[in-house]
Amino acid sequence: MFKPGDLVQPRTGGPKLEVLEVHEDQIVAAPPGQKDAEKVTLKAADVTPYKEDGDFGVC
Repeated sequence: MFKPGDLVQPRTGGPKLEVLEVHEDQIVAAPPGQKDAEKVTLKAADVTPYKEDGDFGVC
């Protein structure tokens, strides 16, 4: 379902994450562009593809 380089977000909310590794039903991810940052392991079923809704950055 997911592959390295995909941007995802936890279903419960949170920051966008970049998929670094895929292992069966789990992914290893970190904040985009920060591959040396702390990595998190999540179940693939607990994340959704990241998308931005609305006008981000507009005041």
